[in-house]
Amino acid sequence: MTMAKNKVLIIDDERLVRWSLAQKLKGWGYEVVEAETGTAGLRALAAEGPDLLLLDMKLPDAKGTDVLEELRKSWPDLPVIMITAFGVIEDAVTAMRRGAYDFVTKPVDDAKLQSTMAHALEAATLKKKIAAYREIERTKSANVTIVAETPVMRQLLDVVKRLAESEASIILLQGESGTGKDLLAQTLHLWSRRGEALFLAINCSAIPANLLESELFGYEKGAFTDAKRQKKGLVELADEGTLFLDEISSLDPALQAKLLRFLETNTFKRVGGLRDIEVDLRVVAATNQDLEALTRQEKFRKDLFYRLNVCPVHLPTLAERTGDILPLARHFIALYNRKFGKSIQGLEPAAEKMFLQYAWPGNVRELKNAIERAMIFEDAAFISPQHVPIRLAAASPEAGADAPGPAGPGELSLPEAEKRMLLQALERAAGNKSLAARMLGISRDTLRYKLAKLSEGASRKS
Repeated sequence: MTMAKNKVLIIDDERLVRWSLAQKLKGWGYEVVEAETGTAGLRALAAEGPDLLLLDMKLPDAKGTDVLEELRKSWPDLPVIMITAFGVIEDAVTAMRRGAYDFVTKPVDDAKLQSTMAHALEAATLKKKIAAYREIERTKSANVTIVAETPVMRQLLDVVKRLAESEASIILLQGESGTGKDLLAQTLHLWSRRGEALFLAINCSAIPANLLESELFGYEKGAFTDAKRQKKGLVELADEGTLFLDEISSLDPALQAKLLRFLETNTFKRVGGLRDIEVDLRVVAATNQDLEALTRQEKFRKDLFYRLNVCPVHLPTLAERTGDILPLARHFIALYNRKFGKSIQGLEPAAEKMFLQYAWPGNVRELKNAIERAMIFEDAAFISPQHVPIRLAAASPEAGADAPGPAGPGELSLPEAEKRMLLQALERAAGNKSLAARMLGISRDTLRYKLAKLSEGASRKS
């Protein structure tokens, strides 16, 4: 598939200049449209929808700056490069204040023009991507809901609201995996004055240290072998918005020092850069580790910990907010009803009991996954115990009340509990090993291996 050519409109009253520019642009791979007056140019804009405009400063029917001001009413994001006579720079500066991307002087230098056009189009593309990303985030934000019916969660949300409305520039979220730190970070963003700007997130443990610095701070052209052009990092792109640094505890020590400098000065340098760049953003960091303990072990910088720990927020485990278990289950059922096109009304009483008796070591994330899996297989109006994940059923007292075993009456040994889970999954899946493996959350090969071990054990006993 061939890529569509970028279309450039040239508005210039000098026929020879237009012809010369058009020949160059066509040679560089652009599609070209021409107009000789401001009025004709505005008509061409409406009819052709160009990607970029080359606009002469002096036209027979209007000043270039006046044409620029007029077109900005309907085309606010169109990149415009002004063409001006050498030495008449004042008007070009005025044009840039009114929204022109840049200007070139006559006689036009080919290399300068080609570079300026490429950068203008790249900037326009990035602007469109950011606008699209913002729209996606706004759509997502409509679905950002924190279930908080327990006192501990209502108190937490009150703290979050106060922090969001404050000018606190650094907030630290602490809590076990699956407690919802990413959701709380989004909520802090949406409830703040920065809510209309970008919310950008990065997982510090998911990217190698040598690449993470470039992702955060960007780089200059030529900073390293593959740096063919300048790239803005997340810190720069999130200006006026929020940057979410997940798993901050895994940050490389050298990068910890650079992050500390940024947090203290609000300035940074791109990799390979010499100039300090100042930004205004909120940093929300999150960790499931004890940062203070890591500082004692010299695995995390003390000064960075103290800088991050100005406004700490601790997220409770699901075991500490059991009153939210069933409301959360109902919330996720409604979510997956929309996603799967179903109309399941809730949990059967026996299934509710299993949810309440389970310890939820994986917290809210585990509960969400349990509801999703149950919704995939359930066709009735309510989720039955049959479609509750096996681990919940195995944890229920009723599941093992009559099961004999070496651990004593009313208890199950680990091998016996695993055996029961495997056999129950196979029974529910009508012998389909692939389906049973999915229900258990393991691979088909793992299931076959475990069944083979059970078979060997049964053969030895007989």
